[in-house]
Amino acid sequence: MAVSVLKVKNTLLFFTVILFTCLSSICKAQIKTGAEQTDIYLPLLKGKKVGILTNQTGIIEILESGAPISSYQSGCMDHTTIAMEKATYSIVDFLIENKVNIQKIYSPEHGFRGTADAGELIKDGKDTQTGLPIISLYGNTKKPTKEQLQNIDIMVFDLQDVGARFFTYISSLHYLMEACAENNIPLLVFDRPNPKGATVDGPVLDMKNKSFVGMHPIPVLHGMTIGEYAQMINGEKWLKNGAQANLTVIKCSDYSKDMPYSLPVKPSPNLPNDLSVNLYTSLCFFEGTNVSLGRGTEQQFQIYGSPYLKNMSFTFTPNPNVGAKNPMHNGKLCYGEDLSSHEFIEGLSLEWLLKAYTHSENKIDFFNNYFIKLAGTDNLKQQIINGSSEDEIRASWQKDLEKFKEIRKLYLIYEE
Repeated sequence: MAVSVLKVKNTLLFFTVILFTCLSSICKAQIKTGAEQTDIYLPLLKGKKVGILTNQTGIIEILESGAPISSYQSGCMDHTTIAMEKATYSIVDFLIENKVNIQKIYSPEHGFRGTADAGELIKDGKDTQTGLPIISLYGNTKKPTKEQLQNIDIMVFDLQDVGARFFTYISSLHYLMEACAENNIPLLVFDRPNPKGATVDGPVLDMKNKSFVGMHPIPVLHGMTIGEYAQMINGEKWLKNGAQANLTVIKCSDYSKDMPYSLPVKPSPNLPNDLSVNLYTSLCFFEGTNVSLGRGTEQQFQIYGSPYLKNMSFTFTPNPNVGAKNPMHNGKLCYGEDLSSHEFIEGLSLEWLLKAYTHSENKIDFFNNYFIKLAGTDNLKQQIINGSSEDEIRASWQKDLEKFKEIRKLYLIYEE
């Protein structure tokens, strides 16, 4: 009987994944990202010296004519049907091909090519393909200096966010907006869909816990595109001294937040697929504990475990790989849970965090100092230690979430 139930569950999951993939493909076919609104922004860049903050997620898909697919003759006329094919370019390559005068590339966490470890400091360098200088905004400085912005007339920001407070691309956006405001440089933000849609969930950050993984008083899931979020940073005057950037959001077209969206490129080395992106906000809390979330395996953010969860049946052993040169519990057998066949969830779940703490044989060292930065509040750690249920914890978030939702309404661009 148990085997039959498992087969049914696996079959349902298979068809759910297939349906999500099909719906995402259909939606992606009609959605045009900000980077693909070329007729809007190319005139704004013409004749300007341009800087761009981007990485491997800054791509553009353009329909191009391919080979003839059919021909026929009618009277004295030859008729040929041309196949239209989608070509994918790096936004940097596309702009250069269209004679945009790019002066410098600025890179976020994980670097311009998106291969560096989480938290790994990145040095300035030169792009081997274009010869352009690359200025790292995840090294000795996270905010471009006046010198680093010399000879820049206009800045472009094009990064694919995942809709989570602790995913640092929105922190890089903050510092870029601040630098542009201080140096009177206009900023174009090329908008992209939020893979978590309009979902707002999680504890709101207490500003005493402000860090690069949480700079603003927002919940873990903010339910905004990065363009909407830029408008909120400006409108709420979160930049230093209440400054406001000269901001233009190049909007997506044919997009609403109820559309499923599959990311065309990994947003970071340890988010390899749609499920990992979906579970990221639930499992990232483990970064502040002694539990591995799969770095050093091929199932990052789809499994979790530690040597202290021996009464759990699933096992794995982390080893160094791309994006995890020295993963937590490197070379040690970890016990935990495999979520690689889990269904997609709408918001975030505390189920696995609470379960791991309950089963841990090492509760004294379960939390580290990073946990409060990720949670954004002192309360969550204490609630878990006290044995609060997920419903009780969620109830404590609601007042702050309602306040945030009212502020958020002011900056929305897309239907939900």
